[in-house]
Amino acid sequence: MNKDPIIRVKNLDIGYDRKTIMKNLSFEVQKGDIFIVMGGSGCGKSTLLRTLIGLIPAQNGQIYIQGIEMGRATAAQKLEIMKHSGILYQSGALFSSMTLAENVALPLQQYTNYSQNKIRDIVAFKLALVGLAGFGGYYPSEISGGMRKRAGLARALALDPEIVYFDEPSAGLDPVSSKNLDDLILEINKSLGTTIIVVTHELPSLFAIGKNSIFLDKTIQTISAKGNPKELLKNPPNEQVYEFLTRGASYEKRT
Repeated sequence: MNKDPIIRVKNLDIGYDRKTIMKNLSFEVQKGDIFIVMGGSGCGKSTLLRTLIGLIPAQNGQIYIQGIEMGRATAAQKLEIMKHSGILYQSGALFSSMTLAENVALPLQQYTNYSQNKIRDIVAFKLALVGLAGFGGYYPSEISGGMRKRAGLARALALDPEIVYFDEPSAGLDPVSSKNLDDLILEINKSLGTTIIVVTHELPSLFAIGKNSIFLDKTIQTISAKGNPKELLKNPPNEQVYEFLTRGASYEKRT
């Protein structure tokens, strides 16, 4: 059995232009993980996600995805890797002028040679997978925020990706919708074996789904903790991690 990580990050510096937000980041994501990137507001979680998926360049260091170093990958290699990756943005990022079915069909039309009948069948299956069977003809404006997130997830899963990235998936959702989305993430991970990277600061979600994690500490501009979120709560490595995972409880008064 191949034990090589599906993602390996080594000595990575991230930021915009000349501003470095996080530095010397090193971590690994194993195949089939639900991997949490956590930390307070403004620590660089979304910046790290955008760097991993190639939307912004790394300032320094290496990112290996499925054994390929992204900084040296050819355009064809990068395209192939991205075809095996899915992304769910905070808002769902659906095209408002397209129905849910048309949104989900788009990557299949762009990156496969499937017939229209096969694409239609795949779209119906992906919508059913996220609990939206029968909603293919609806427009994003006609459904709730939670349903838009699930529709965005159906599109992210259209090409059967090995890795799916989530940027604050619970943002803007009520507690019930947030839990339903967490349950869906767990089910997709279990049934499809999909590796999932989740950027979040929502404690209920990260405790409910997280198998492994890193904590981005903006006071030192790097990772200050790694591991299962529940284990980090039991044995916090520092004050910042403990206060984050307990919503500000006193580190000195812990028992």
